Amino acid sequence: MLKDLITSKTRVKILELFFEDPSSMFHVREIVRRVDEEINAVRRELIFLEKKGIFRKEKRGNRVYYYLDATYPFYYDLIKIHAKEFGIGYDIVNSRAKLGKIKYAMLSGKYVRDLSGKEDVDLLIVGLVVLPELQLIVKKEEGRVEKEINYTVMSEEEFNFRKTRRDPFISSILHGSRIMLIGDEEKLIS
Repeated sequence: MLKDLITSKTRVKILELFFEDPSSMFHVREIVRRVDEEINAVRRELIFLEKKGIFRKEKRGNRVYYYLDATYPFYYDLIKIHAKEFGIGYDIVNSRAKLGKIKYAMLSGKYVRDLSGKEDVDLLIVGLVVLPELQLIVKKEEGRVEKEINYTVMSEEEFNFRKTRRDPFISSILHGSRIMLIGDEEKLIS
């Protein structure tokens, strides 16, 4: 978890804020309000994160806005960590025993970066799943992010059958970006 790796609680809060919506920009005072920390601590962390290349800043009028730098070498790795540590990813990983026998669970990269559209599958789960438990998790996340989550559940047999038949739906999932929550990504795509 980020809190285990990063000792600054202010830095963790700032990173959590930005990774909730990686395309967002925030000015310093808004960050202070959202993370509920002292302005000097927030400024110190923003300067540090900018020096490390994680953030970039932009002046607009008399305000300084910060945003994540997508060219940072570990940008996508940090997004993956955040997806597993918060929201629906965290709930699925921690409720694995209640959800049944899950072979694979993955979030689409587009969903995590808030780029998914209506036709995209945001979440794929393969295995024997207790649907009412999964529906509770999905409903909770839909309330939190205030949008519908498109998810698909299928048995391992159905998934393997559709994969060997080169089903267009499965192929689009396997060729898209994804964040594995449960299971081995190499086995998923092989």
